[in-house]
Formats: sequence, structure tokens, C-alpha cells
Amino acid sequence: MTPGARRALDAAGRLFYERGIHAVGVDLIAAEAGVTKKTLYDRFGSKEQIVVEYLADRDERWRAFLAPYLEAAPAPRARILAVFEASRDWADEYSGKGCSMVNAHAEISDPAHPAYPIIIGQKAWMLALFTGFAEEVAPRGAVRLGRTLMLLHEGALVAHGLQVFPAAIDQAREDAAGLLSGTA
Repeated sequence: MTPGARRALDAAGRLFYERGIHAVGVDLIAAEAGVTKKTLYDRFGSKEQIVVEYLADRDERWRAFLAPYLEAAPAPRARILAVFEASRDWADEYSGKGCSMVNAHAEISDPAHPAYPIIIGQKAWMLALFTGFAEEVAPRGAVRLGRTLMLLHEGALVAHGLQVFPAAIDQAREDAAGLLSGTA
């Protein structure tokens, strides 16, 4: 990726996250990135493609951020709780307004939109992650446990983003730990 394209993607990501995807136009992205609209269209082709690349980049960065937390956790239960710890740290650093995928889905709910598979794919990946760990903890109830952990996690991200109450992700982690203590 060229430096100008990287600046454009970074500017688009910041603006989309802070203001919303529909509220941000290519003129503003170009101005914030210090590039021309022509550069944006030459590199990305359309605003829709900028949105796709923003969400894909955000998902890629999240997965890279999460990896060391999972690698440091010695067992499946610890890896489950590490997801919540990573989410708390990520939210504190990058997601004051909640989950970018949930926020994007509020604006992009049409399955025909090219960003839709990124949004849904990220959540499917998270569910598979929780379910995979759940299979190691409680093989007979893995699907239900994975879904419950996902609900705790996603609810915590939404509560955090809406600032419903303080330390929502920490509470979800504690609730997950309590749930896990009851598994075989």
C-alpha cells in the first residue's frame, strides 16, 4: 500500500469510527489524508471499497492484538478470559464508541453491500473462537457455552460503547469466569 493510500485508509477509519460511515464523504477523507479524490478513487475505486478495507483492516488489527493474549494463556478457560481482557484493553485504546463492526452493521445491514461479509465474518470468527475454546472446556455443551460467551462479550462491547455502566467488559469477564467455574 502506498503512503498516500495508507494515510487515506487511516483517515477514513478514524472518521468512519468517530462520525459514522454514512456521515463521512470522500471529500473529507481526502482532505484529512492530504490526498486528492482522484488518488482515493485510483487506489480504492469507490467509497464502498474504502469501507470494506477499513473494516478488514480493523478486523486484522484486532486479531493481531488478541493473539498475544491467547498465546500467553495456559489453558482453554484462561484463553476464554483472555479474550475479555484483550477486548477491555482494545476498547480502552481503540474503541471508545464500542465495536466498529456492530457500529458498521447499524449502517450497513444489506447483505448485498460489499462490507457486509466482513462485518458478519468477524462476528462468525468470534463465535467460532469462543465455541472452539468451549469444546475444550465442556465438549457436550460447547455450542451453547460458545454462544453464551459470545453474548456476554458482545453485550459488554455494546454496553461499553454506550457507556451504560462502568467496567462493562470487566463485569462480563467476571460473569464468564463464574460460568466457566460451573463447567465440568
